[in-house]
Amino acid sequence: MHLNCHTYHSLRYGTISVEDLVHQAVKHRATTLALTDINTITGIYEFYKLCKVHQIKPVVGMDIRVQHEQYYIALAKNKEGISEINRLITSFNCDAVLLPKQHPDVKNTFLIYPINNIPDVLGEHEFIGIRPEEISLLIQKNWKALLHKMVVLSPVTFTTKKEYNLHRILRAIDNNTLLSKIDSIQVAPPSEVMKPVSEILKAYQHYPQIIENTENIFRNCHFDFDFSTPKNKKHFTESREEDKKLLRQLAYEGLKKRYPVENEAAQKRVERELQVIDELRFSGYFLITWDIVRYSKSRGLMHVGRGSGANSIVSYCLGITDICPLELDLYFERFLNLNRKTPPDFDIDWSWQDRDDILFYLFEKYGRDHVAFCGTNVEFKYRSIFREVGKAFGLPKEDLDELAKNPMALYDDHAVIKLVQKYGMLLEKFPNQRSMHACGILISEEPITHYTALEMPPKGFPVVQFDMHVAEEIGFEKFDILSQRGLGTLSDAVKLIERNRGITVDIRDTSVSKNEATANEYLSQGRTLGCFYIESPAMRGLLRRLKCDNYKTLVAASSIIRPGVAQSGMMREYIFRHNNPGQFEYFHKVFEEQLGETYGIMVYQEDVIKIALHYGGVSAEDGDILRRAMSGKGRSLAALQKVKDHFFESCHKLGHPEKLSAEVYRQIESFAGYSFCKAHSASYAVESYQSLYLKVHFPIEFMVAAINNGGGFYRTEVYVHECRMSGGKIQVPCINKSLYETTVYGEEVFLGFMHIEKIASKIARYILQERGKNGEFTSLDDFVKRIPVGIETLQTLIFVGAFRCMGKPKNELLIEARMLLVSFRPEYRNPSFFEEPPQQYALPQLKRNPLEDAFDEIEILGFPVSCSPFDLLQTRYRGHVMARELLQYHKKQVKMLAYLIARKHVPTKKGTMFFGTWIDAEGAYFDTAHFPDNLTEYPFQGGGCYLLLGRVEVDFHFPTITIQKMAKMPFIPDPRYAEDQEKQFEIHRKINEDVSMTWRAPYPQDHEIGLPRKQM
Repeated sequence: MHLNCHTYHSLRYGTISVEDLVHQAVKHRATTLALTDINTITGIYEFYKLCKVHQIKPVVGMDIRVQHEQYYIALAKNKEGISEINRLITSFNCDAVLLPKQHPDVKNTFLIYPINNIPDVLGEHEFIGIRPEEISLLIQKNWKALLHKMVVLSPVTFTTKKEYNLHRILRAIDNNTLLSKIDSIQVAPPSEVMKPVSEILKAYQHYPQIIENTENIFRNCHFDFDFSTPKNKKHFTESREEDKKLLRQLAYEGLKKRYPVENEAAQKRVERELQVIDELRFSGYFLITWDIVRYSKSRGLMHVGRGSGANSIVSYCLGITDICPLELDLYFERFLNLNRKTPPDFDIDWSWQDRDDILFYLFEKYGRDHVAFCGTNVEFKYRSIFREVGKAFGLPKEDLDELAKNPMALYDDHAVIKLVQKYGMLLEKFPNQRSMHACGILISEEPITHYTALEMPPKGFPVVQFDMHVAEEIGFEKFDILSQRGLGTLSDAVKLIERNRGITVDIRDTSVSKNEATANEYLSQGRTLGCFYIESPAMRGLLRRLKCDNYKTLVAASSIIRPGVAQSGMMREYIFRHNNPGQFEYFHKVFEEQLGETYGIMVYQEDVIKIALHYGGVSAEDGDILRRAMSGKGRSLAALQKVKDHFFESCHKLGHPEKLSAEVYRQIESFAGYSFCKAHSASYAVESYQSLYLKVHFPIEFMVAAINNGGGFYRTEVYVHECRMSGGKIQVPCINKSLYETTVYGEEVFLGFMHIEKIASKIARYILQERGKNGEFTSLDDFVKRIPVGIETLQTLIFVGAFRCMGKPKNELLIEARMLLVSFRPEYRNPSFFEEPPQQYALPQLKRNPLEDAFDEIEILGFPVSCSPFDLLQTRYRGHVMARELLQYHKKQVKMLAYLIARKHVPTKKGTMFFGTWIDAEGAYFDTAHFPDNLTEYPFQGGGCYLLLGRVEVDFHFPTITIQKMAKMPFIPDPRYAEDQEKQFEIHRKINEDVSMTWRAPYPQDHEIGLPRKQM
């Protein structure tokens, strides 16, 4: 009798999870249950499975509404019925086709109209829903005539009075209004709770025909779903056999290119992989991925195939990845094997600038009816919950800000805030809105509306209504089409090198960009700023601690920096063993046999699985559960606990010491969700090395490309500084030389117009367009005639120095600009046959302090260009010690003057601590540690230069200064405001710093790790 049930997937409306809905049905002895969430099918697959477990017949459909008005409830008679419903709502969501209020074109769907939207004529499949409170109307003659078309309507939206209140709060949030002002039409009546079937039937006992109609609908609805069959596009060609043949042909063509000298091991592995790929019917998936990559290469785009797909030599031969699995001893079975329960997917990165090109190709090639993004449920988050709920209760913004920041206990005596807390806590883990998965694409064999309705977010690509977990459960293997800025930097750098130097670099040739002497030297010194993945202070410190001077060590470093490895203490232990290979023993023979390459330390996901299998003796199935947990894909804590129990039982049977087994499992557990598979680390290492190769040999062009791609870990100023340190002669934007992005001519680097916040991008691009069409600007007068700018924009360009090519000082240009614009009319911009020469003005000689330019630059660009920050200090002192000398001062106190680049917040038991990154007056980088007790007395005071006093600690070749005292040093007053004391120090506040936050505890030190270094 429950044919209109809502869960919390009816966003900001329902309050019941799918699981709770089914459990309620079991409790009330329902034998049939219909899930009809509002305009979505998000929950139907979970619902179907749960109903089958509890022997309830599942009926699926949708409650179709526009705004707050219910049009009808649609119940699918069969699979085609759910497709009809999906197509109906997809047209509305994606194509702005108005939903028909009555008689939508459906043939395999029952429609139940509410009493306030009854058509004049009802079709065979159309009915009227009568709520229990509406039964009294049936005594009227006009209603009696429709009894044969009436069904029981007892909607379910919440379970208790408390949940009804929560429903009202959700409606207030959804309508962005106060709880007290919510309209009754926007809220469900309090009666929408699940009642026992007997109680519902009792209400309709005098109308058996209504009951019979309802039962008849339920009898005629049959939704069955096969979760075991793949739903992806089956074949790239016309058949499985043709796919197999084409894949073999392409694999062997690639084999000859990748291994020009005959390689028996490679050939055997290709054969073995092709056999498994065919048995698992995965040839089409490989070929579709190859086709995407082929298109990418035809467009001259760069990509990186990463993740476990790099374990496959076939993917290497097809050009999907650039990782040779033989070189790194990578296991194909980690990607694809006959026992693996869930299919894998390829992760492929493109530049953030190129990704949309790839997406458009996919949608056009395979058809918009068959391609969509995976969805994701965005849940209510802790802090936003209290803002949203508090707003519904009418709390002012100041209180909402406090609520979001401070613990609720501070407000125990505040009645409204106690209510906000009470209902806010209920919303945790509730879905708040549906969104687009960052990268997952589904390509289906059948039209995708067979399985889901689609939604159209602002990005412009259709999105399914379920997440990646559901997609996987119902048989979809997604294609991960990712984007990153590192590839944009590589691609742009190669183009700049060719344009600026006339040198063509084949960055895809990994034999060149994977083992080069100078690059190895830079790597070991941590001189990697700007390079993908290896530029952060933590990574540069790790490279120095390892003296990492080769690609294979870089592969390991890419993984041990991950939180799982680092937090467990294994990163620290790896550093020790790498530097002291003779000072440890393998504490069990399994670790020597399986992890000899990494000194007996678990570094990669594969290592964890190896130890679980070979030390713990767990099954391959349990190993797969561990793998999924470590990659963040596992959702079942119960399954993980079961594996843990099996692990300890098995270790005990194998006679392992209990203490050792506990330590081994502690390390295994620490990996969950925060470790890389070896192939993924290798993929990252290749891109890191490619970046480094360009930085070493073409530093100016590489740093310009990094600036244009939004940098990475640091702000633009830091990359500009690094460019200058690499030999670039940095120039402020120029109207005749600059582009929208930063550009380079020889060694001269002109910052782009994109860095001037006060200039609209439309004007900046118009300047370039006009200059390209009619030549360089010859004077300020010429510029004003050709470019439609006002005085504010013109002054900004003058102040930043964009007109210095005119050979006149800024003071003169500013006066000239005002004189030009005071009498200027837009019609003067029309070209004239008799062009008059620009009027020359006799202007007074005006003196200007040379440092005024630096303050102009800080105000407009955010950092000085014409001089160093150190040149703006009141003191001439530059420090006692320079960064290059720190290794000589181990355990000694040093005094340094430095400019703050970045600081990282790390919580500890004793309070907040920071790690700082600085440059000295020579431009070299160094790092500091600031402990909580010290920060109380010597806190950070924003961006700028500081005098530092501290003790140097050299940890495996890497120096860090533990700060004892710190003071911010004053800059000179702003010379532009010599007569205005209030403004003399105003611009100093614009000097930036990078602050990053982490909620992880500090990495454990040697004495905290306790990892055995002797055999046990």
